[in-house]
Amino acid sequence: MEKFIRHQGLVAPLDRANVDTDAIIPKQFLKSIKRSGFGQNLFDEWRYLDHGEPGEDCSTRPLNPDFVLNLPQYSGASILLARKNFGCGSSREHAPWALLQYGFRVIVAPSFGDIFFENCFKNGMLPIVLDEAQVEHAFGCVAAAGGLQLEIDLERQNMRSADGRVDVDFDVDAFRKYCLLNGFDDIGLTLRKQDTIAQFQQMHLAAHPWLLKTF
Repeated sequence: MEKFIRHQGLVAPLDRANVDTDAIIPKQFLKSIKRSGFGQNLFDEWRYLDHGEPGEDCSTRPLNPDFVLNLPQYSGASILLARKNFGCGSSREHAPWALLQYGFRVIVAPSFGDIFFENCFKNGMLPIVLDEAQVEHAFGCVAAAGGLQLEIDLERQNMRSADGRVDVDFDVDAFRKYCLLNGFDDIGLTLRKQDTIAQFQQMHLAAHPWLLKTF
């Protein structure tokens, strides 16, 4: 998993509350057994004017000109600003995959769906919880600027804009912070103990040699 230490990027404002995981990545795209290729179908039913299906060439599909991610001033955005209860609904891990593969590394909202929130950390994304007044202020700054760049410093737990209009500290669980800073997902955490695991395997097989029997 890619380390998250500091990130600077453009903010895209998604001014909707209660965005569920089916809106983030619709159910038909869950048929894939791969962990790649979901970025083009992020917010599929909102981004496009037609119905999308897995494996379809999205470059020829008609775009919804009113959807925020299709507006030219937010092209290349890597920070998503959202309203309360973002990522609610089903527990599909495809939702953070789609966001990450589209290009988002940070999501800022007043609250998140619990399972989605955890899945973000497990996939190298940083979900930041701010109070509603702080989020409202950030939406105002984005609207006024027509394109707001933010720098997120995970070590300092601070998010700020170059002009200082946005300058807020945020909380993050110490263990989750440690994992992001070091790029540890669940597998990475386990591999830190691979020497201990190998020693246990040797001892266990020595004590139970019949386990080595093959048929």
